[in-house]
Amino acid sequence: MRPRRIALSVILAFTLVAASLPSDGQQPAKVYRIGFLVAGPATPIYPTMVRNREAVVEGLRERGYIEGQNLVIERRYTEGQDERAPSLAAELVGLKPDLIIAHGTAPVRALKQATSTIPIVMYGVMDPVGKGLVASLAHPGGNVTGLSETIGTELMGKRLQLLKEAVPKVSRVAVLSYLGAQAEPIKLSEPLQAAAQALGVTLQLYLVKEPEELEGAFAAMTKAGEKALLVIPHPFIGTHVGRIVDLAAQSRLPAMYPYRWAAEAGGFMAYDLSAPAFYRRIGIYVDKILNGANPGDLPVERPTKFELLLNLKTAKALGLKIPESLLRRADEVIR
Repeated sequence: MRPRRIALSVILAFTLVAASLPSDGQQPAKVYRIGFLVAGPATPIYPTMVRNREAVVEGLRERGYIEGQNLVIERRYTEGQDERAPSLAAELVGLKPDLIIAHGTAPVRALKQATSTIPIVMYGVMDPVGKGLVASLAHPGGNVTGLSETIGTELMGKRLQLLKEAVPKVSRVAVLSYLGAQAEPIKLSEPLQAAAQALGVTLQLYLVKEPEELEGAFAAMTKAGEKALLVIPHPFIGTHVGRIVDLAAQSRLPAMYPYRWAAEAGGFMAYDLSAPAFYRRIGIYVDKILNGANPGDLPVERPTKFELLLNLKTAKALGLKIPESLLRRADEVIR
């Protein structure tokens, strides 16, 4: 080969190599694999549920993690059934992701049991310290950190107080909760019991585990003469909240829900955290951990903003007039 032809070949080779590298001279971006285990349905029914889930992805995007470019997300859903969490957690851990985002207590617990090394960023969990998922909010320790869904079990007392304000004469309140697969018996939290005593309200707990049991629970409430309903948050409840709203209407029970979308679906009232902005903060945790931070050193955050929704259409159907003082404090009134 002639010297001129050799020189042209070398120049061409260097040109091709240079074209394959990023323009700033850095190495190509790493593609991260993240697991996403959600204690809820694969296909959200309500717009608010969709927005909340999109907020998580938006938070990742704000930190530069874009699905299809430098991010692969492996999604799994329990469909509101706690017993599905262990097998789905094992499946995700087997994929050896860089990190797993987990929504709900059962998924976080199952993942914590399945791995002590893969970082877990949680959300949708109430009282993670009391449930043994982290050592403390300030110093979670281990491989779990993230967002605590509420300011603690005392929030249920606040919901009961708001329900009492909306229906001042109520003295008996049914409490609907998911039974789950846990070994310990379900009981009303101390803050909720204290709130009930202060408000002069008698509480009665009703437990359900399967959707088919909801009708029986409401029939039992009617038979017992319950006058209002307080719904305890759980992915099972959130998944089947439409049916619960319908049964509460049929039973003529004014109900307080822990989910915004329940009021949007016709529920009497709801008191929920302002979720989208809060959930976008998951991206901050993910970014810090993928850049070397120890999850056990990242404090768990609690929400600071909550929203009260009142449904006047439902109140009218129940023959109730919501006090003007409560209407003025509502963040949204559905008419």
